[in-house]
Amino acid sequence: MTMSQNMLPFEPKEALRFGRFSLMRLKMRLLRATQGRSFRQADGLIFLTRYAQDVVSAALGGLRAQKALISHGVEPRFFCKPRSLRALAECSPEAPFRVLYVSIMMPYKHQIEAVRAVGRLRGQGVPIELSLVGALWGQYGAAVKAECERLDPQHTFLHVLGALPFADLHRRYGEADAFLFPSSCENLPNILLEAMAAGLPIASARSGPMPEVLGDSGVYFDPTSDAEMAAAVLTLAEDVDLRQTLAANAYERAQAYSWARCAEQTFAFIAQVANEAAR
Repeated sequence: MTMSQNMLPFEPKEALRFGRFSLMRLKMRLLRATQGRSFRQADGLIFLTRYAQDVVSAALGGLRAQKALISHGVEPRFFCKPRSLRALAECSPEAPFRVLYVSIMMPYKHQIEAVRAVGRLRGQGVPIELSLVGALWGQYGAAVKAECERLDPQHTFLHVLGALPFADLHRRYGEADAFLFPSSCENLPNILLEAMAAGLPIASARSGPMPEVLGDSGVYFDPTSDAEMAAAVLTLAEDVDLRQTLAANAYERAQAYSWARCAEQTFAFIAQVANEAAR
C-alpha cells in the first residue's frame, strides 16, 4: 500500500521554479524515480485528488495497482460558520481589509507575486493589508522579505509573520477578511481546505487541483500574474455580497473533508486490497 502526496516530482515545470541546476530540482527528479517505482510495485495506491491521480498516472504510463480516491480531512477547530463581512467602504488605512496567506515560502507558492499584487492595490488607494504566515525557505524566503521592504519599508500593510504554531493557526483565519491562495502546485491543498472551513471568501490560483477542491466557491487567477491576482482580490474586496456567497459555499464544500471519513475509507480500502491479494 502506498499514497501519493507530493506533486512536485511529477510536474517538472513547477520543480524548475527552484532553478535549472538547483538541488531541489535534482531532489524532485530522484523522488520521481523512487516514488514511481513504489507506485508501480504497489498493490493499492491512494490518491488525494482526481487531478493528482490523472497527472501521476499519465507521467508513469499506467499503474497496475488498485486505486482509491480518498481525500484528507480538516480538524474541527478550523470550522467556523461565515460571519458578517465588512464592506470595503468600512475599511481604512487604520482598519484595513485584511488578507491572509498561509504557506511555506517557496517559489511555487508565489508569495512575491502576492506581495506585488497587494502593493498594486495600495498604490491605487485601496485600504488593504497582507499577512504572510509560513516558514521562510532559503533564498526565496529572503527575496520575499526584501520585496516587502522595497514596497512597504514602514511595515504598514505587508506583514511577514513567519512560522506560527499550528495549534494557533485557526485564530489567524478568524481574524482575516479574505484568503489568498496563489500556489501553483498542490496534491491536496490542505491550507485551502482550512480557509474554506473557516468560512472565508477566497481568491485562488486556477492551477492544479484548486478548482476541483474549491469549485465555483472562489475567484480565480493566474498565480504568475500579480496584476491578475490584484484584480481577483479587488473583486472580492469590492463586492461584499459576492464574498458572503462564496464564503458560505466554500464552508459547505469543506464539510465533505472529514478525518473520520478519511480513516473509514482508508481502512476499508486496505482491507479490500489485502483480501484480493490473499486470493
